[in-house]
Amino acid sequence: MNNQKIRVRFAPSPTGPLHMGGVRTALFNYLFAKKHGGDFILRIEDTDQNRFVPGAQEYIEESLEWCGLIPDEGPKAGGDFGPYRQSDRKELYEKYADQLVKAGWAYIAFDTPEEMEQLRKNAEAKKETFSYGISTRDTLNNSLNLPAEEVKQKIAAGEKYVIRFKMPENENVTDNDIIRGEVTFSTNILDDKVLFKSDGMPTYHLANVVDDHLMEITHVIRGEEWLSSMPLHVMLYKALGWENTKPKFAHLPLILKPQGKGKLSKRDGDKMGFPVFPLEWKDPKTGAISIGYREEGYFPEAFVNLLAMLGWNPGTEQEFFTLEELTEQFDLSRVVKSGSRFNPEKAKWFNNHYFQQKTKKELAALFKPLLEEKGISADNKKLERIVAEVKERCEFVSDLWNQSYYFFVAPEVYDEKTIKKRWKEDTPEKLSEIINVFESVEKWEAASIKEQFSAFMNEKEWGFGAVMNPLRLCLVGGNMGPDLFAICEILGKEETISRIKKGIENIGN
Repeated sequence: MNNQKIRVRFAPSPTGPLHMGGVRTALFNYLFAKKHGGDFILRIEDTDQNRFVPGAQEYIEESLEWCGLIPDEGPKAGGDFGPYRQSDRKELYEKYADQLVKAGWAYIAFDTPEEMEQLRKNAEAKKETFSYGISTRDTLNNSLNLPAEEVKQKIAAGEKYVIRFKMPENENVTDNDIIRGEVTFSTNILDDKVLFKSDGMPTYHLANVVDDHLMEITHVIRGEEWLSSMPLHVMLYKALGWENTKPKFAHLPLILKPQGKGKLSKRDGDKMGFPVFPLEWKDPKTGAISIGYREEGYFPEAFVNLLAMLGWNPGTEQEFFTLEELTEQFDLSRVVKSGSRFNPEKAKWFNNHYFQQKTKKELAALFKPLLEEKGISADNKKLERIVAEVKERCEFVSDLWNQSYYFFVAPEVYDEKTIKKRWKEDTPEKLSEIINVFESVEKWEAASIKEQFSAFMNEKEWGFGAVMNPLRLCLVGGNMGPDLFAICEILGKEETISRIKKGIENIGN
């Protein structure tokens, strides 16, 4: 790295929820900036007003915050290079579009949408694809062919027009991509992209390059889908006289479907039942809800760790990283060129790791609101004890309820299979004697209960299974749960005895 301060940007469009591929782009930008003591900037690219979706910008900001990727500059954070929303910068762009026209790098085109549609249809009829560029521009309705006076008149009359980049002929555009190495494009196969639209807004291409220049962006780290835009952007830096400050490019590999070919989409998630968005999203038009990692119970650190390993590897066997460790080890040279297949099971595996890492105190605090929703209140000490007993069987906080509900609610029904297998004719009689044993236990702790129970069982020469299995059935309603005596201790003496009595009454009949 040279002495220039590293400045990178994550520049999403607010056209809907943020895909996990977008979050990974933000993550890699963040890690690169922090590794080199640089700035991570959030810029909202809302030049396409037709596709703007209310609430999308707030969703993007909240997603980054949830992941711990806090921008140094952006719409919320502010900064010296603002505004950070392109719609607030629109006065800036026209001047650069005009500069390009004056320098002969761009031209004004008056072709109407209807004319353009007809050109496409004519090409389709010949089994060709219409392209507005080197081979067609000299025959179309633009300032390259019209007299200068007519162009002025058309503009004065309020005719709609766009400004297009004039791609030079027979040139090779070569640039060094940090991930892909040297990339070359021939200008002869590139079209003349629109830079400025008739609604007074720039297109992505012009706004992107102007903003990156004015915000002193040193590295553009973005998805592979933008690789085909790179030659135009390189040419724009040249045309605007900014070649010496052009940022370095790095195009990240795609995140691929779990099965089959192609990019991971929302449809894949819907089909296979996993989220592709960081947070839940409610479509403001249709009201349709898309699931999010946060609401599905994933921890942000698990989600971030999962994303980091999609397309990057540390060169070691290590798979679990905190954000700090990722920052320390991240290097763009270790980002792969080919796409990375997403595995929903691996996502759960990451979450399970972070779940097991949490203390019983942390998990109890996360579990408490779930219980409150069900109208159950429990003191912290009891919650921590329950969590400690069941956490190994869980991957998500919601699993805590599935594994421990019987601590809070006495069983109303009992598992038929267990009854058939474990409940014998003499079971009620044996359990009645166990009630007497339990009533005599003074120190109601798992170890003491077990000790007195075992002594009694040995004295009677009863098989432990013949009593412990039906006892568990009375306490939890089935054949599940942690150590039986731990269950007794947590339930308390009174509740344990009450449940055994209730079991004798109901199961026997």
